Amino acid sequence: MEYNVEELSPVKRKISVEVPAEEANAAISTAIALYRMQADVKGFRKGKVPSTIVESKYRKQIYGEATTDLINYQINEIMSGLSIQPMSRIDVDAKELARDEDFSYSIEFEVAPKLDLPNYKGLKVEELDVVVGDEEVAEVESRILANNAEVKVLEDVRNAKDGEVVSVSFGAYQGDQIVEGIQAENFDLVLGDNQALPEFEDMLKTLTTGESGETDVTFPADFINENLAGQTVTMKAKLHAIKERITPEMSDSVAQKAGFKDVDTMRTGIRESYASQRKQMNQSKAQSELLANIISEIKDFPLPPAMVEDRIDRLIQDLEYKLDRQGKGFQSLGKTPEELRGDFREEAESTVRTEIFLLAVANEESLEISPEEIESTLTQLAMQTRQPLHDLKKYYEDNNLIVPLKDRLLCDKASELIYDAAEVKMIAAPTEGKKAPAKKAASKESASIQFENKAEAVEWAVANLGLKESTAKGYSLAKLQERAEKFQAEKDA
Repeated sequence: MEYNVEELSPVKRKISVEVPAEEANAAISTAIALYRMQADVKGFRKGKVPSTIVESKYRKQIYGEATTDLINYQINEIMSGLSIQPMSRIDVDAKELARDEDFSYSIEFEVAPKLDLPNYKGLKVEELDVVVGDEEVAEVESRILANNAEVKVLEDVRNAKDGEVVSVSFGAYQGDQIVEGIQAENFDLVLGDNQALPEFEDMLKTLTTGESGETDVTFPADFINENLAGQTVTMKAKLHAIKERITPEMSDSVAQKAGFKDVDTMRTGIRESYASQRKQMNQSKAQSELLANIISEIKDFPLPPAMVEDRIDRLIQDLEYKLDRQGKGFQSLGKTPEELRGDFREEAESTVRTEIFLLAVANEESLEISPEEIESTLTQLAMQTRQPLHDLKKYYEDNNLIVPLKDRLLCDKASELIYDAAEVKMIAAPTEGKKAPAKKAASKESASIQFENKAEAVEWAVANLGLKESTAKGYSLAKLQERAEKFQAEKDA
């Protein structure tokens, strides 16, 4: 076999391969031998059918498989010899093998560009110091107390008010027909918590126990049920009972119900949980800013088009998953597929640019990922997703996911190396402005986690799952959402 490598562009290569007739014949003979072992031909015992008969009977399959097997074997051999890793699908231009004839074919694929790396060590970066306010701890305590509140039916005949629970049976009507899915019997609704449309809650506040009422409400344009979005219906309801929520005082017994030893341990746990999450988020943000600044200095940075399109495909899939969870489709966005792809292009290009840069740094620093590190990562994934390790490994191997996993781990190592070598200056967190969200900090009573976008999901995964940012970015939004739900379920168990 002889081959010639041609550089079509900074990110595209073409390799032309010449195979002598001897090698072509050997590939055909190997395929015939494999078929001969299993061939079932009348008049011959299995494995004893003459090769000429096997070749004649299964010629199409034999020559097709021989061609494919030869090309795949030689591609691996060529890539290994050149130390090239394709960043896209390999396009093969080949005819079929023919006996006693030389064989030629060509392959084309995209590669990472050769970068003139700027200095990436000893750079200055600022990281926000961690501050956990007393009000944040108090907010979590309030949620824990609210979740442990007792509900008592009021005997007084009066109207309900915000903060109280009303037990109602209701239904939405268009004319005389009830709207499917907008009805319930003996449903407990907390007034003032934005669980229902304001017009409906206002109507319920005019009722006393045993009374019925109705009012017209208009569903918002972005209502989860697209068939009702913007539509006006008549809500009819009967109030069965008004219930008072009696919130307990904070005590060791309440803390124990939330999964803590006592109140002091709970408050310490809440504060440490916030501090740990915030530290990881602040460091992740600083790392991202540092990488963005370094990458911006690389003036000539062509991107493999197939990589960019693949990242856009993933972002589109994430969006589809999110819309599906809301009961919506792409049509609800009012944009064409082309417009959606255009919206995601900048984000996709940024992700690809960062990945290529980090892999270049990993190569420059001779960073490696050992089989033990691959095994350890898969073991962690198996535990987090509650899958048998053997099944998960087989899935990764069968779907050629080991190399992408290795690349993600290399990116993590490169990112760590850059940040560890940086001059990190801790700066005081702002005392005003955007308040850190009260995320699922330490209480085991937290509500389910929902992400608005992939950036939020990545941030959460870094803070809660201990993933590196580049690793988290390698997952789709759907997979991050799935892992978050499993994480929350385990905490609540």
